Amino acid sequence: MKPDWPLETERLVLRPFEPGDLADLHRIHADETVTRYLYNEPRSLDEARSLLDRKIAGAQVCAEEDWLSAAVIVRDGGHVVGDLALQWVSEVHRTGEIGFVFDPAQQGRGYATEAARAFLGVAFGDFGFHRVVGRTEARNTASVRVLEKLGMRCEAHLVENEWVKGEWQSELVYAILDREWR
Repeated sequence: MKPDWPLETERLVLRPFEPGDLADLHRIHADETVTRYLYNEPRSLDEARSLLDRKIAGAQVCAEEDWLSAAVIVRDGGHVVGDLALQWVSEVHRTGEIGFVFDPAQQGRGYATEAARAFLGVAFGDFGFHRVVGRTEARNTASVRVLEKLGMRCEAHLVENEWVKGEWQSELVYAILDREWR
């Protein structure tokens, strides 16, 4: 399964990643403020290249556990400002998970919400998911705001549930159902 690329919103274009996106992807994933609440440390250029290769290879969702990635481009800017992902978590339960990272220089403009809203449309419309979840570290207030703007509700606050980067981290789990999306 794959969306009818490109996806276009009022201000953004979402498309599969391309080899020429390496510098932008590296800039985003090398930033310490971006990776602060992720499992990985800032990525080197070689690590970003490997990540880009995986994103290009996984341009469609074929089976459970697959991730579909989209490069998010501002129409007026022409370069990648965000990395959006949708995972097929369970075929039986028709469940997906959405994730996103954005260039800190572009944050606060509503791009993450606008892009994620388009991807939820794919999840529920094209893929027929019943439920989509979004998970974030509890201190990641920017991601919390995006998930709430999407109409997702907080279903769980897992206190100090994971040991990440030398500390106990807490996780918030948000979700939305297909009927709530429509």
